[in-house]
Amino acid sequence: MFKKSLCALALCFAMALPAFAATPVNVNKADAQTIATSLDGIGISKAQAIVAYRDAHGPFKSVDDVGNVKGVGAKTLERNRDAIRLDGSASAAKTASKPARKSRKH
Repeated sequence: MFKKSLCALALCFAMALPAFAATPVNVNKADAQTIATSLDGIGISKAQAIVAYRDAHGPFKSVDDVGNVKGVGAKTLERNRDAIRLDGSASAAKTASKPARKSRKH
């Protein structure tokens, strides 16, 4: 009986994990509390470090720039890449780290 209850509990936790996904946030405008509640694995102290870095160095130009903040490692950055916004647009995180395509003249 205990094994069945334990398995059921584990299944409930596994199904709840997607609920902890990051929420899109503009790291160039949001305050530390908003960043902390929006990004996965970013607590208030790391969020404050993100704001302090932004204040000292200017706005982030790419999602990868957020990785320059002390305490924000590669795994945390990748886990939140799709939620990090630079200008408020939905596609900002995906296009920020890709080079612009050259247009061809016909």
